Amino acid sequence: MRAEWLVLYGAIAALYLIVAWREWGSLSSSRERTAAWPAGVLALAFALHAVLLWHVIVGSEQFHFGFAHALSATLWLTVLIVWTEGYFSASRGLLLLILPLAAVCSGLPLLFPGTVLAAGTASMLFRLHLLMAILAYSLLTIAALQALLMATMDRRLHGDVRGEQSALGRFLDRLPPLLAMERVLFRLIFAGFLLLTATLITGGFFTEQVFGRPLRFDHKSVFTIAAWLVFGGLLAGRMFFGWRGRTALRWTLIGFMMLMLAYVGSRFVLEVLLGRV
Repeated sequence: MRAEWLVLYGAIAALYLIVAWREWGSLSSSRERTAAWPAGVLALAFALHAVLLWHVIVGSEQFHFGFAHALSATLWLTVLIVWTEGYFSASRGLLLLILPLAAVCSGLPLLFPGTVLAAGTASMLFRLHLLMAILAYSLLTIAALQALLMATMDRRLHGDVRGEQSALGRFLDRLPPLLAMERVLFRLIFAGFLLLTATLITGGFFTEQVFGRPLRFDHKSVFTIAAWLVFGGLLAGRMFFGWRGRTALRWTLIGFMMLMLAYVGSRFVLEVLLGRV
């Protein structure tokens, strides 16, 4: 591992954490944030993270991918989506949760290089499949974090979370009302569900094209289909039975856990625990 890439990862992690520290520190003041430098720092971190991703995935002559690459790319795209959305709605509070995760996950591919994928993965179909999968992961990651925030707000409303003068209390006070966050949650789930559906379809075509056989029902496929069923069931429950509140939050978190087990979890077991690629 070359020293310059370790320095680059350190710079990315530091920049992400600086912005997270700024976001957290702003909670101690009742005044709105006026400084413009955090946006510039975050833009630099995002650009450097993209450079690092390019290097570890396609920088060499071979295409490398694994659980660490999936996590790093998902958090990279998640930062972009939340950062952009923050200019149009009061969702920037999610950055407090996402930036520390991005700081940790950005450098994981340097420690876990993954595996060299088959020659057929250079096709446009595979790249489209991978892009849609990462987009689905990113949107549903945001939905899961949104669900966690909503669960905390719900507990606070019912008196289970104390300390209105704490930083957590001020943070929760700056979030939109629960009903508004719930509408955003279901928009995220709907968009993620559509992309997950497209991922399953293109995955079937890709398997047939590259390996000459239909989609196998291995652990990855089973967990992905299970996540698809959970999110589809949640959307159907919302449409026909008006599911909301804690029921919706539980289904969201269960579906996200299934999705994480589908690729990231299974690849972690193979690459780290079993030492197989």
